[in-house]
Amino acid sequence: MAIRGSGWHGDPHAGSASTSVNPTAAALLGLLHEGPMSGGELVSAAAERFGAFFPVTRSQVYRELPVLAAAGLLEKGEQGPRASQKYVLTTAGRRAFRGWLAAGGGADGLRSPLVLRLLHARTLTAKQRAELVRTSREAYTERLTAARAAARGEQDPYRKAVADFAVAHVRAVLELLDAIPE
Repeated sequence: MAIRGSGWHGDPHAGSASTSVNPTAAALLGLLHEGPMSGGELVSAAAERFGAFFPVTRSQVYRELPVLAAAGLLEKGEQGPRASQKYVLTTAGRRAFRGWLAAGGGADGLRSPLVLRLLHARTLTAKQRAELVRTSREAYTERLTAARAAARGEQDPYRKAVADFAVAHVRAVLELLDAIPE
């Protein structure tokens, strides 16, 4: 049974290994292992933790939360400031997340709006192309500084490997930008 086309399969209330989640939902479930969070807190935590390689938008978070709650993977917790709603991970949510993790492996695709823009940059004027490259280089140079700082401070070997990947990814994007003729 699929729920609203969000990548759910199986009985959402059974909490069985057959309950599967999409990557965005899994990202939120993973963050909620740290404790209850509101939608806004999840958006901020996602940007900080894995925004360099798996950006999650505010609209995605607020679209997924009610679906996760309806599926029994989250429940509403305490009300926060300014009527923000905290969400708490349920036992079924923990099982669904572990199932998603265990089902991993295989290659995944790169989804980069910048790469897509560069691919179609021939439709821009020379000035627009130059501006796209310039502003992208500035943004990725800043991102490289932040990624390096995050990698230096990481102790967990898995998180360290991911932080090092983020550094390598940002360097690769900068190399791509540098390969574009002026």
